[in-house]
Amino acid sequence: MVIVLMGVSGCGKTTVGQLLADRLGWPFYDGDDYHPAANIAKMAAGKPLDDENRRGWLETLAGLIEKTEKASQNAVMACSALKQNYRDRLARKTPQTVHFVYLKGSYEQILDRMQQRGGHFMKPDMLRSQFDILEEPSGILALPITLPLNKMVDQIIDEWVKPHPGRESLD
Repeated sequence: MVIVLMGVSGCGKTTVGQLLADRLGWPFYDGDDYHPAANIAKMAAGKPLDDENRRGWLETLAGLIEKTEKASQNAVMACSALKQNYRDRLARKTPQTVHFVYLKGSYEQILDRMQQRGGHFMKPDMLRSQFDILEEPSGILALPITLPLNKMVDQIIDEWVKPHPGRESLD
């Protein structure tokens, strides 16, 4: 099983994903770590990525998911996955075991968060471009970013880990 935390930049994917992975004892993969240098340079220059820029990055992440599944392992991943076709690409070979969790917040909430953080290549003035292309998912677990972090992790575990027989017990 791979649980993918998705949403716009600044919604908390990395923070929640790392906490979830630590709690479960699973590896954590931050999609930002897999961007090619050209993508990072483009975003650092204040230019949003387009579908072509994301293509190779998404293929790399899909390959990582497939490798994890082939090894019968579990993992947590943070990836914006803003469009449905991006999510489909990530889960293309193992859709039954890739579970998306949408961290949802308003533009204003997330802009405030981004303005308070430093050292990230994604600058606050690019947030609008992410909201512009976001295709909000339906039929998946959506958590408001205002929930306490531990409550988010608890809800994800309750939704995706506990109901699956054969998974490690968390009690």
